[in-house]
Amino acid sequence: MSASFAQRCGVADADWQAALARTTDAIRASGVEWVRVGWCDLHGGVRSKTLSVRAALSALHQGVGMPSTLLLKDTADRTAYKVFEPGGTEGLPGFAGAGNVVLLPDPASFQVLPWLSGTGWLRCQAWFPDGAPVTLDSRHLLRQATQRLAGHDLGLVCGLEVEFHIYRLKDPLHGRHLDPALADWPGPAPEVSLIHPGFHMLSDHCMDLSDEPLRIVRQTAQALGLPLLSVEVEFGPSQVEAVFDVTDALTAADHMVLFRNAVRQALHRAGYHATFMCRPPFEHIMSSGWHLHQSVVVLDSGRNAFVREAPAPCSTPADAEHTLSDTGAAWLAGLLHHAPGMTALCTPTANGYGRFQANALAPDAVVWGLDNRGAMLRVVGGAGQAATRIENRLGEPAANPYVYLAAQIHAGLDGLTRRLAPPPATESPYATEATRLPRSLPHALQALAADAVLCQGLGAEWVASFQRAKQLEHLRRSEAPDVREFDRREYFNRL
Repeated sequence: MSASFAQRCGVADADWQAALARTTDAIRASGVEWVRVGWCDLHGGVRSKTLSVRAALSALHQGVGMPSTLLLKDTADRTAYKVFEPGGTEGLPGFAGAGNVVLLPDPASFQVLPWLSGTGWLRCQAWFPDGAPVTLDSRHLLRQATQRLAGHDLGLVCGLEVEFHIYRLKDPLHGRHLDPALADWPGPAPEVSLIHPGFHMLSDHCMDLSDEPLRIVRQTAQALGLPLLSVEVEFGPSQVEAVFDVTDALTAADHMVLFRNAVRQALHRAGYHATFMCRPPFEHIMSSGWHLHQSVVVLDSGRNAFVREAPAPCSTPADAEHTLSDTGAAWLAGLLHHAPGMTALCTPTANGYGRFQANALAPDAVVWGLDNRGAMLRVVGGAGQAATRIENRLGEPAANPYVYLAAQIHAGLDGLTRRLAPPPATESPYATEATRLPRSLPHALQALAADAVLCQGLGAEWVASFQRAKQLEHLRRSEAPDVREFDRREYFNRL
């Protein structure tokens, strides 16, 4: 009997086989008629195929084909490489001619979609037909990073705070975004109104105004088993925030991909439009950030390796070693050292750079602070406190979660291995002579290209592909006659 594709990929170990048996039974018992097999693209969006139950069960063993060009798209779905020209994919073996890669579902990921009758869901990873992993697959990047960290008997754990916007669709069925006469590439954005007026953070009245869409968010997340802790009204008009409990890094990234995809679809069916773009194209908005709480645990014990039992001798609160262990201080130093190179990975859209403004609860410079929300890195906790952690406030909610988290590992691990020391904490994050964050996407891409540690960790092929797609995005935006209209179509309509 010939080996299954999963066996050729080397993933069909005992845990995989056990999950396969459980999921096969679960799919048959669930009564679903169709199963979506979904995959996360370069930009954090979900692509999927909808398979019959019979085809889905086969795909668990043999995978299902997908055009390789989906790994080479920019944010407007334009292929960044000339795949049909000789040499057009030089440096990217396996992509010439737009041939297939194979999506292999993870049997442990099966869900019944709560907003859609009779439909299940499986998360996939991309492989070449010979069973080799596709190095451009962003989930593969995070798996590699976590394995590298595990080689030091350490694991990254993360808690997510995700700001985003929810609007009410003015005409859900016949809006201009669905007018065939206005179809374009990308098409027009929907017309919307607010769900709450904003500028009244945590207002109980604004929460009551927003109850229906936020109830959909809560119910959808809970039905999918996501560890949602709260949904809150944020400061900006129609802006909200979702907070998730701590999980390991790969699970956290999986949850973020599933959450964004699920709430956008569930809300749209109820007449709402959710967007995870940083700065929606309206006046008087507040930028959305994705604040990533992180700590490192010792794998064999689960102990938080950032916790220091007592402040270091002769230290002051401005010293990292007053709050963080030596491991935590070195990790903090690594995040600071690689912050310019990380910026394009954590804030990957051209729109997101408008967020880096002084006194806007967003970072402006490469600094850290003790419980300071103006700093790029906010250290939370204290000596002897089990939940001591670092909050990275650099990211935007549209970031690819696998890439965002992989960047933390490569940067933090470099701080550990080189025993880097962080500077003193800041009390004035917006009045500092510290290095400023890149002010635009091109500057951030230049900083990434200059960061040898991040480029090596992510791989030259992936970095080159990311750079190329993002440069095309920037070029099209810089040439657009109306940047705000570009943002409406490219980001508000699609992210």
